[in-house]
Amino acid sequence: MSESAADAEEHADSDAPALEPDEDARELLVDLVSIPSVSGEEGECAEHLAEFFESHDREAWIDEVGNVRAPADDGVLLTSHIDTVPGDIPVRVEETDGGDAQLWGRGSVDAKGPLASMAVAAVRTGASFVGVVGEEVDSRGARHLVEDRESEPGAVVNGEPSGWDGITLGYRGLLAGTYVGTSESGHSSRPENNAIQDAMDWWNRVEEEFGHDEWVPVFERVTCKPTEFEGGVSEDGLSVEATMDVQLRVPPEYSTEEVRELADGHLGNGTVQWHDAVEPVMQNPRTPAGRAFRVAVRQVGGDPRLLRKTGTSDMNVYAQAWNCPMVTYGPGDSDLDHAPDEHLSLAEYDRAVAVLERATERLLAE
Repeated sequence: MSESAADAEEHADSDAPALEPDEDARELLVDLVSIPSVSGEEGECAEHLAEFFESHDREAWIDEVGNVRAPADDGVLLTSHIDTVPGDIPVRVEETDGGDAQLWGRGSVDAKGPLASMAVAAVRTGASFVGVVGEEVDSRGARHLVEDRESEPGAVVNGEPSGWDGITLGYRGLLAGTYVGTSESGHSSRPENNAIQDAMDWWNRVEEEFGHDEWVPVFERVTCKPTEFEGGVSEDGLSVEATMDVQLRVPPEYSTEEVRELADGHLGNGTVQWHDAVEPVMQNPRTPAGRAFRVAVRQVGGDPRLLRKTGTSDMNVYAQAWNCPMVTYGPGDSDLDHAPDEHLSLAEYDRAVAVLERATERLLAE
C-alpha cells in the first residue's frame, strides 16, 4: 500500500458513533481490580485471568515465574502486567456529574485496565497473550518471557496506560547502581574530604555532566536521581562510610554503557556497582504496529496522539530481545499511576477494547 493510500485510510471513519457499554469486558476489569496483586503476590489474580481464557475455550497456564500464558496466533502478542504497587483504594464504581462511570481501585490504571483490555481483545481476535509479573520491581516476568520463547512474535502490543487515543512509541532506559565509599575517621575540623563528601562530590559532577537547559524535553535528557543514602562513622569508629543508591534515566541518544562510562569517569574515591541496565527504546510510527493503531483510533472516533514516556517499561525489555514492530497502548491517565486517587473511566476502557480489537485484527491479517 502506498503512503498516500495508507494516510487516506487512516482518516476514515473519524465520525464513529458512541459505543455501547462493553459489559463482558467491564466484568473482567472489575474482577481483576478487585483481586489485590502487589508485586510478588500476583497468584490469585493470575489464576482468575487463566480461568477467563479457559472459559472462552483458550488454552492457558501459569508458568514457573507466575506469568499467565495463553498462546494462539503469534502474529501479534498482547501483553501487560498483573502486578501493582501497594496501596489500599476501596474498589467501587462511581457515576460522575456527566454520567460517566469510573472504576476506582489500585491497579485500575496501572495496569489492569490495559491488562483486561488485552485479554478481551486476545479472546475475540485469536491473538497470543501473556500477563506478566514483577513489572513494578524488576520486570522478571518479561525477562523470563524473552528468555523462554524460541522465536519472536510478529508484533508486540505492550499494555500500559496511554489514554485510549494515545500510542506510546518510546521509553527512556534505566541505569541503576550503588556507590560505596570509605575514608579514615578523623576530627570534623579536618579539611580533608570524608566518604560522605566524596559521595556528594561525585554525584554533583554526574549531575553537572548531564545538565541540560530547561528547553530540552525531559525525554531527551539523562536525568539523575539518588534514591537512598546512608553515611556515618563505622561501628568500630575507625572509618567513615557512605552508601548511595542512584538511578539515571537514559534517552535514545545514549546507550546505558555510554552513560555508565561518563558517570564512572567522575569517580575520585569510592566505587559504583551498577546492577541494572535497561536500554531505551524508540519505535518508528510508520511500522505496521504504529499504523494499525493510528487507523484503529480514528475508526473508533479519535485523533491519535503519539507519545514518548520518560520512565521505563517492559517494552524496553522486549525491544532489546526482539526485532519486531511494537507499541505500548492502554486506557487510563498515566498521571494516576500509583496515585491515591487511581481510577479509570469505563467509557474510555470500552473504546480501548474496540481500538485493540481493530488494530490486532489488522496486524493479524497482514
